[in-house]
Amino acid sequence: MIIFEKSDKLLSKVKISGGGRCNVSHACFHVSQLSKFYPRGAKQLKKAFSIFQPKDTVAWFRSRGIDIKTESDGRMFPVTDDSQTIIDCFLHEALIKNIQIIKQSRVSELHPDKSGFTLVINESKEHFDKVIIASGGSTKARGFEWLKNIGHSIISPIPSLFTFNMPEDPVKRLMGVVVENATARVQGTKLKYTGPILITHWGMSGPAILKLSAWGARLLYDFDYKFNVQVNWLSVKSENEVHEMINAQIDHTRKKKIANVNPFGLPNRMWSFLLEKVQINSDSPWMELSKKNRNKLVNVLLNDEYAVSGKTTFKEEFVTCGGVSLSDVDFTTMQSVVCKDLYFAGEVLDIDGITGGFNFQSAWTTAFIAGKLSN
Repeated sequence: MIIFEKSDKLLSKVKISGGGRCNVSHACFHVSQLSKFYPRGAKQLKKAFSIFQPKDTVAWFRSRGIDIKTESDGRMFPVTDDSQTIIDCFLHEALIKNIQIIKQSRVSELHPDKSGFTLVINESKEHFDKVIIASGGSTKARGFEWLKNIGHSIISPIPSLFTFNMPEDPVKRLMGVVVENATARVQGTKLKYTGPILITHWGMSGPAILKLSAWGARLLYDFDYKFNVQVNWLSVKSENEVHEMINAQIDHTRKKKIANVNPFGLPNRMWSFLLEKVQINSDSPWMELSKKNRNKLVNVLLNDEYAVSGKTTFKEEFVTCGGVSLSDVDFTTMQSVVCKDLYFAGEVLDIDGITGGFNFQSAWTTAFIAGKLSN
């Protein structure tokens, strides 16, 4: 068996995943529940996950001497907290199975014939009985032309998992601030997600924003990435509940400055920013907070608005929505229904998951099935 790698690096995406710790999977072990974390490919992955799912990933690594730990949010990492552990494991596995890896080998064409496939690699030709395509995602449709040329349908690739740019908004001054339990909603749509929001020097990121971008990938593309996002910083639905919290605060800390007593558990910089945004004097005591200002405070806490204009994706970690059409693949074998003895695995398919280890899991799953059933 031979692996042809286009670049001069191996497993570079694994290397940077999870901030260099490698988020190998997610602790979700029920197939029907697991598939719901995939905006594209959920139905097809149910079949695949019945063959190989996160518990099998953990067992696979453990049988090779690598223990996997689960963090409070369900993300799973090697106990070493080092992605090199995972890289070394894969390379050792290739070594003991006598798998040859040839770097800087660009496969530009693939031609099926009666006895297999002819691959054009760096302008030379080689013949193989069976082929697994694990070429990853591509930001451009032309990256899939070689597969389209042999009859596969290609879903146009667009970005998934991206941050929201807010070039004109002063919220960027809060770069580094995290609000742990906020709800973000794209106005005019049903798109909504709750979770941590991170303020960046571009605008907003964090799990809630990244998940919104994944579920809304096609819609936000159609919007040309210009839309309004509404943020509930407390993830509390009831205005009355917030009014009661404010009234209780006034009763208990009448003479203390509003800036110094934050009853909602928001980061201090965010609390000060929101007070400034609705023009409430943060140096005034709680007892002087007028009814009008109470209403403004409740509104900015529950219905804050920001104009998004553009996105930021990270080239090394990009995830695409799009790729080889799922109708072209049998997910019990990962074999192409267009070309016999041709198999697919990973992000080359029109599959993408939300952040949290789900994209790696679908890659491991499809690769395991393709590798096992193509032998």
